[in-house]
Amino acid sequence: MNLPQAALQCLPAPAGAMARHATRQVAVRWGARVVHIGGDAPVMVQSMTNTDTADAVATAIQVKELAQAGSEVVRITVNSPAAAAEVEPIRAQLDRMGVDVPLVGDFHYNGHRLLADFPGCAQALSAYRINPGNVGRGARREDNFAQMIEVACRNDKPVRIGVNWGSLDQELLARMMDDNARRPQPWSAAEVLREALVRSAIDSAQRAEQLGLRGDAIVLSAKVSGVQDLIAVYRELARRCDYPLHLGLTEAGMGSKGIVASTAALAVLLQEGIGDTIRVSLTPAPGEPRTKEVQVAQEILQALGLRAFAPQVIACPGCGRTTSTLFQELAQKIESYLRDQMPVWRTAHPGVESMNVAVMGCVVNGPGESKHADIGISLPGSGEEPVAPVFIDGQRSVTLKGSRIAEEFQAIVEDYVRRRYARRRD
Repeated sequence: MNLPQAALQCLPAPAGAMARHATRQVAVRWGARVVHIGGDAPVMVQSMTNTDTADAVATAIQVKELAQAGSEVVRITVNSPAAAAEVEPIRAQLDRMGVDVPLVGDFHYNGHRLLADFPGCAQALSAYRINPGNVGRGARREDNFAQMIEVACRNDKPVRIGVNWGSLDQELLARMMDDNARRPQPWSAAEVLREALVRSAIDSAQRAEQLGLRGDAIVLSAKVSGVQDLIAVYRELARRCDYPLHLGLTEAGMGSKGIVASTAALAVLLQEGIGDTIRVSLTPAPGEPRTKEVQVAQEILQALGLRAFAPQVIACPGCGRTTSTLFQELAQKIESYLRDQMPVWRTAHPGVESMNVAVMGCVVNGPGESKHADIGISLPGSGEEPVAPVFIDGQRSVTLKGSRIAEEFQAIVEDYVRRRYARRRD
């Protein structure tokens, strides 16, 4: 049914993400590279290596791969003197390779000693991640935490205070459980745990400020592995503080389960304007590149319309009208081609990351979807005439046929990118 123009004017505009939760802005620096977290900065993609940091060559190579895939900050484990000793060589190797991505050191248990004993490591890192539940117990906890914050202040480094329900401060949790037992109407154990996560993060951040760390040098995270728990915790964090928030479903899992769970949790929060930086903590399958988690994080942000990283391919799922696999093969080939070109296109063809390409399998929706895309092709379905019309900027441009449709369409896409996204000369 065609709606009259007057009715169309009354329809609401497409819904986008809600206004961002107002947070301070933190600057993470290395050399000339500055990454801003929070404030009005775009939601940023992070990742983490899974190499032994004591193996400087392997770690530098993986950091480079993650950075090239689009990770804007990379975290590395610093868990031993051997690892701490290699942080400077890793940074130096990255600089020689022209990889200016900031490095965050991930510290647990012995971070106070490593930062004190290896001042070169403390200086080479762009930021520190501290888990309040893993810095010690009792008086030692306070002393160890204070030592790490003092090093951060001395080296002018921001800190992510990262609480995790798998390593929550047990003394805090025990006190809160005891207090809860005395309530007239006690909370559930899950509610107490969530409140403990929030309180641990905020209390630790406030203590860091008391010790001299600037408020605009603190990022908070409170990671859990349950979708609803994560949403509840971050909503409460956003309500009670204005520190930038790093989002991530910890131990998300493997394959489609990890992708779906992370997307379900992060999409809800991001749509509500909560979150300044994200990581998708996928367990890679054997032989799968670590860069998969970066790609998924980018696709979540792009699907929500928050950022654009690479041209998007629109392709139909196929049905009884599309017994040929031609459209599937072409969609896969074009998608891989577009992503592989992005390291070059990002500089040579600014704006190309917002391009939409349609690869459709039959006449039902093929021409319509192709017209809506920047460039699209409608391949013949079962029983249709063996021709493939190509649409550019909503207009039918050319009709392809024969055995080289895939190669000819890719050439048309290449030409379109060169023409539409040519870098303007000043």
